[in-house]
Amino acid sequence: MKRIGLYVKNDAEALSKADTLEKWLKAKNISVFRAQSYSPEQPEKKDTRIDETILDGLLCVFVLGGDGTFLSASRWVGHHDVPLIGAKFGEVGFLAETAGENLLNAARQILENNYVINQRSRLLVKVFRNEAEIARETVLNDMVINKGALARLANIETYINGLYLTTYRSDGLIVASPTGSTAYSLAAGGPIMHPEVQGIIINPICPFTLTNRCMILPNTVNIKIKLVEKTTDVFITFDGQQVLEITDQDTIFISKSPHPVKMISFPDQNYFDILKTKLRWSGGVVKTGLVP
Repeated sequence: MKRIGLYVKNDAEALSKADTLEKWLKAKNISVFRAQSYSPEQPEKKDTRIDETILDGLLCVFVLGGDGTFLSASRWVGHHDVPLIGAKFGEVGFLAETAGENLLNAARQILENNYVINQRSRLLVKVFRNEAEIARETVLNDMVINKGALARLANIETYINGLYLTTYRSDGLIVASPTGSTAYSLAAGGPIMHPEVQGIIINPICPFTLTNRCMILPNTVNIKIKLVEKTTDVFITFDGQQVLEITDQDTIFISKSPHPVKMISFPDQNYFDILKTKLRWSGGVVKTGLVP
């Protein structure tokens, strides 16, 4: 028996569509495993730990919600080899392959094997404090260092493959994957990278020195980051889902994760159409559904 997962945003429309999809799948003798997403602001609502063998047996996971829900789902599947497909409700999102009203049509195409799987690289972030690992996160979009509201400019020492690069004096620093290039990094003046480009973006947020510019590095590098002594009130966020306060006693290591995210797309779908629509470029047409 085929098994499909549903990862659903806590939203009335998304929950209703999930009910419809679940009923439709079960009528076709397909087993459904369902989980509800949680808000990063409500950690007590986080899904409880599940039997990980459930994830290994899933044909795919439908993610019903926005890009934030998709990021949460990518963390939920972890290193498991389960393809994800995003269904956006409302405005088309960068990570959505279809719109909510075309959900059943998308499911039909998947059951008919009329789809392809693309891999999106992720970043592995490890944080050490006094040589002890205090955090290990895999991110699809980005890792962001931000200063608190009352903090002065952050001083962030950055090393590439063990060699000192520079000390960014800025409001923060973004380290992003190609997928994350259209998220916070883009708002901070960073470039757009096609998902198939094998790179990592380092983008300072409002740097004090104007010659400190965004860089694109090969994703084979190892990045090390440290705060300069006496830098306080600084936080690190992982895909906007988890937050950790850091000090000058911490060292952050970033590299390409060995576990990419597999994303389902359809033959008639085009990345550039989504890009033009989302960014409202000339030639971009707002589509109510990405799957005919």
